[in-house]
Amino acid sequence: MLQKAAAKPKMANHTTPLIRDCWYVAALSGEVTRDLLERTLLGKTVLMYRKLDGTPVVMQNRCAHRSFPLSKGRLDGDQVVCGYHGMAYNPEGQCVHMPSLANPPTHARIASYPVQERGPLIWIWMGDAAKADPALIPDTSWLDAPEWTTVTGYFHMKSNYVAMHENLLDQTHFPILHADTVGTPEYSRSSLEIHNEGDVVRIRRELRNSPPPPIYGIPMKLMGRPVDRFSDSRFVSPAGHIAFARITNPEPREDEQTDYRVNITHLFTPEFQGTIHYWWFNSRDFALADAGASEYLASASVKAYTEDVDALTWIQEEVEKGDGPPDELSFGPDRPGLAMRKTLLRLAEAEMTPADAPPGVAVKMY
Repeated sequence: MLQKAAAKPKMANHTTPLIRDCWYVAALSGEVTRDLLERTLLGKTVLMYRKLDGTPVVMQNRCAHRSFPLSKGRLDGDQVVCGYHGMAYNPEGQCVHMPSLANPPTHARIASYPVQERGPLIWIWMGDAAKADPALIPDTSWLDAPEWTTVTGYFHMKSNYVAMHENLLDQTHFPILHADTVGTPEYSRSSLEIHNEGDVVRIRRELRNSPPPPIYGIPMKLMGRPVDRFSDSRFVSPAGHIAFARITNPEPREDEQTDYRVNITHLFTPEFQGTIHYWWFNSRDFALADAGASEYLASASVKAYTEDVDALTWIQEEVEKGDGPPDELSFGPDRPGLAMRKTLLRLAEAEMTPADAPPGVAVKMY
């Protein structure tokens, strides 16, 4: 008896293979030193360190001989020496010395990945190295610009990255999940514009003559006063999401600004299919030296993002109890997330081999 073929998925879900042809954050710049740092990214364990000239290196963590973790070895100049048999690898991943052989084995090589350091971030490309164009790295220049002040943090979270992207494009949950920090009922019902610009999904909202939420109103000292709010929020790549917020104070008092800007940067790299490294940054162009404003924004951000982490963890745990993609209902305000999920599926399918493809997905072979 013939079995009916599974329907081709219409958009990405928790089973969609991870996208590798993309720049992801591997680490913060301050994390990578002359000490060997191990981390798992996109299902692969990597080793990070800096050369003597300060250049960051990211390479495979397994020795080509017997899979000994190179992070348990040591540095000798710019070379990594395996702690099991002493094989030494240069930053390009080529074995250049083996104590038990007169000549190093030229075929002994491990992966070394394209890396770019931009401001406080070290980016890695784990896909086809020939496609690793630095121009594809999302712009986050405000993170180390003098006219901005930034607070930041990190979560290691249990979630699929598709769900994380959808959460960040879903602003209707703000007044429910984040009622004490980000959300107001009026904002979730404000007008919504959606734009697809290549692989970027962009949403714009504006809300006029309404009090700001605490995360803006308290550090801006505008609580309870009517302001105009403008948001330009973007799925910029599989590696992250950036939101540009502008608060306009229509009746500024003495020493007050008319416009306040906040850039919220969410960058995350899958560890495995169901876990994520998540770095967040909250940058402002006002009260740059105000330690109290920074302290409040940091604590409010941690509170709001912890609520997201908890919610997505519970969703992931519920999804993992099932045998396949969960049944879901979607509504009008979900359009940005659905557009993003279609983009992720298209990008993933472009990289798939027959072994990668979920049931129902045909893969072209050339």
